[in-house]
Amino acid sequence: MEFIKNILIYSENKPLLFTSLYFWVFFALILVVYSIIYKRNPLRNAFLFLMSLFFYYKSGGYFFTLLIFSTLVDYTAGILIYKSVSQFRKKLFVTISIVTNLSLLGYFKYAYFFTDIFNQTFQSNFEVINSLALWTNQLTGSGFDISKIILPVGISFFTFQTISYSVDVYRGKLKPVRSIIDFGFYVSFFPQLVAGPIVRAAEFMPQLYQKYRLTRQEFGHAIFLILNGLVKKMMISDYISINYVDRIFDSPSSFTGFENLMAVYGYSIQIYCDFSGYTDIAIGVALLLGFRLPINFNSPYKSLNITDFWHRWHISLSSWLRDYLYIPLGGNKKGKTRTTINLMITMILGGLWHGANLRFVIWGGLHGLGLVIHKLWVNLNSSLNKYYNVRTSRNWFTHFLSVFITFNLVSFAWIFFRAEDMPSAKTMITQIGLNFQLELIPIMISSYYKIFVVILIGLLIHWLPTSFKEYYRGKFIQSNIVIKVLIVVIVVFMIYQAKSAAIQPFIYFQF
Repeated sequence: MEFIKNILIYSENKPLLFTSLYFWVFFALILVVYSIIYKRNPLRNAFLFLMSLFFYYKSGGYFFTLLIFSTLVDYTAGILIYKSVSQFRKKLFVTISIVTNLSLLGYFKYAYFFTDIFNQTFQSNFEVINSLALWTNQLTGSGFDISKIILPVGISFFTFQTISYSVDVYRGKLKPVRSIIDFGFYVSFFPQLVAGPIVRAAEFMPQLYQKYRLTRQEFGHAIFLILNGLVKKMMISDYISINYVDRIFDSPSSFTGFENLMAVYGYSIQIYCDFSGYTDIAIGVALLLGFRLPINFNSPYKSLNITDFWHRWHISLSSWLRDYLYIPLGGNKKGKTRTTINLMITMILGGLWHGANLRFVIWGGLHGLGLVIHKLWVNLNSSLNKYYNVRTSRNWFTHFLSVFITFNLVSFAWIFFRAEDMPSAKTMITQIGLNFQLELIPIMISSYYKIFVVILIGLLIHWLPTSFKEYYRGKFIQSNIVIKVLIVVIVVFMIYQAKSAAIQPFIYFQF
């Protein structure tokens, strides 16, 4: 009885993660039922909707009610927007949808941030109360703590997803979904629910009404992505995090500048392997169920500049910010000054999306500044080339230099993203700049060689030519099923040997 209770009841210490055995048992049971009903689309969609709600409940507890609330609000808004004849009513309903979603996000994510700013500005002493917990206690007699607001898992992702739906219906790019079950399935689809990619309704909704299809090549690709994601997360990201990066970032003043610098590089590969690893697994799991999710990463550390980086990193978020924030602000259509302002606003708000802290604002601002400088450089370079009638060409050295500079700029910005607080970020930068201790580098390399080798392997794999990656991915996809099973067994064994004692949550769960 206790075993069944542990399976069905939410436990804060045992969330349902891709890296846990429980998730794969859960997914295997889904596949068993799915194999019976997959040809009947309405039943299939309803089943996956219920399983997705259960998944979110096991990942975030009673916050699954917020998911249902957002579903109801935007489902209703979509129908009202579409049926409205006057432009005023359309604007009214899309505004209600946006304000409701952002208010929900703002309350849970930014209540402390803005309350602290207000208290410091006006010397007041307001305290934040968890109203949802309070109402739940009053209605059910439960004993939830009302003094602390806990951020619901994945709220930033499904909020942006539902906003894009309402806005696209308003823009006439999409007709509203007639079935609330189908819409709820779109909002809550469990592979990408808690950490993306952010899926547009126009891309996903048509798949709900198509027949199930999964080719032999797609099956092989799905298995490859799942294995690739697990290796990235558990063999690279978690190992670097537990054994090195977390220790340095927790106390940067206790380590030399060289150790701090290697922690920054380590975090660069850690967060990439963690987040892209999640995305790989999500895309692979969804594909096995017959659904295609958009690519979210494309070797971002190969980027030649910051603009290129944002074409490769968290693609679903960067395209969302472009289409629903940057372009509505005016984009680059209203002069250079407005373009600069729009870029900075977009990236600062993008930073704030990641967390209610000055560190994230600085991180977003640094990327915004990088985008502005790159745009100015492109314009200047183009003007000079036209004036002198010169055609520039990129050789291997300038290509290497561009990648090297961009990678280091991105890595520098990660300091503010990862640091515990602003003093810690300043300390780390000071240590790197003023306390590098070159003479101790051989000793430190000897002491941390296993960690540094894993970091180096992660970066080298990342920087491998795309053609080579496609080659070994293709070989796996085309291999015999016996070979695939053998590779799966070997990789799972390696992951089991390398995994940490405690399961490490994905970094982007906190956003």
